[in-house]
Amino acid sequence: MTTTYDPKHDAYLDAGDARVERERVFELCQGCRLCWNLCPSFRSLFDLIDGVVDGDVAALSAEHHDRIVGECYQCKLCAVKCPYVPPHEWQLDFPRLMLRSLAVQRREGKVSRGADVLARTDLQGKVATAVAPVVNRITRLPVARDVMQRVVGIGKDRLLPSFATTRFSSWFAKHRDATPPDGASTGRVALFPTCLVEYQTPEVGRALVHVYEHNGVVCELPEGQVCCGMPWLDAGDVERFVAGARHNVGVLAPLVDAGMKVVVPQPTCAYVLKREYPEYLGTDEAQRVAAATRDAHQHLMELHHDGRLDTEFTGACYDTISWHAACHSRAQQMGAPARDLLALTGARVETVERCSAIDGTWGLRAENVELARKVAAPLFDAVARSGSQLVTGDCHLANTAIEEATGRRPVHPLQVLARAYGIEEGTP
Repeated sequence: MTTTYDPKHDAYLDAGDARVERERVFELCQGCRLCWNLCPSFRSLFDLIDGVVDGDVAALSAEHHDRIVGECYQCKLCAVKCPYVPPHEWQLDFPRLMLRSLAVQRREGKVSRGADVLARTDLQGKVATAVAPVVNRITRLPVARDVMQRVVGIGKDRLLPSFATTRFSSWFAKHRDATPPDGASTGRVALFPTCLVEYQTPEVGRALVHVYEHNGVVCELPEGQVCCGMPWLDAGDVERFVAGARHNVGVLAPLVDAGMKVVVPQPTCAYVLKREYPEYLGTDEAQRVAAATRDAHQHLMELHHDGRLDTEFTGACYDTISWHAACHSRAQQMGAPARDLLALTGARVETVERCSAIDGTWGLRAENVELARKVAAPLFDAVARSGSQLVTGDCHLANTAIEEATGRRPVHPLQVLARAYGIEEGTP
């Protein structure tokens, strides 16, 4: 048995070795059960141990193992809660073990072709934004959704994010030409806008740039960035994930070495750059990029603590705001900087710490839709009961799920901050 989550290890993709490692971890988990209420994987694990195999972890079948692996949607919260994560001698890292198991399943041909299609976010985005009105209209047609469910596995009744007609990078190039930075800046940052901002919510990227420039910070958009790669990990394709990670690190490292922070407006992608790149690449360069990476709100709060953030808000502000604390934001263990920024505008902020059960495409896939909605029901109920003027959230996919379930459309905290500064959302 090899206790390893290192994809470079010779035994990483060995199915028998991975099963023995799962049995070791399952034994530890059943003796602790601190994570019993976090996700379906743990509930299934303990139900199977107690009700099917009478406490004998080794008696769990291959189908039982596949069920536990399949129900993990990589929220990462168990790694935050677990007392035995590395460097503890027991070396327990449940999310990484599940990712290893997905990679083994892929090698065995158990990962659907649809997972590969969905992982090609840059290809999808480039094609879809070129003909966005047509794509957005087609993906609302029942017949098209039936086809999508059969071909790529996306549940036909789930609300999908729309594609933008103008990509964020296209807007940024025109913005930079129109408003080149002057010599009065207080710093420079490198943006990692993410696929969701680049292709679907460029308004979040525009708000980020305007808020940073309002505070004297120049934004750079390094050319050549690709998707952070989390969809490839979800598909069990470590090789493609590593290739994309190595590429992005190569793009970002020169700017980091020049003294810039890497600013990310989506929590999953920030988590991947901070935590997954160093683990999967194992290079000093990846470590340097990870150390310099900041959630956008985290970086703004650092400016605030240094006395460099403007807290005079003369624009549109709200009395009450509900803020959804996304799992991958919480998993970064950085506090709640988005909530704290919203509070600076004078709002009374209600925090909703409930999972949306989306994780990229997990909660959108047809086989998971019913379970995902059950997991996310407390989040939807809390938002529906809230009497706040505005609902906000850092994660666009979680925001889409909230809109689907409640009819309330959350906005990104950076957009709220831009409004509070009096920056119009249509500002060039």
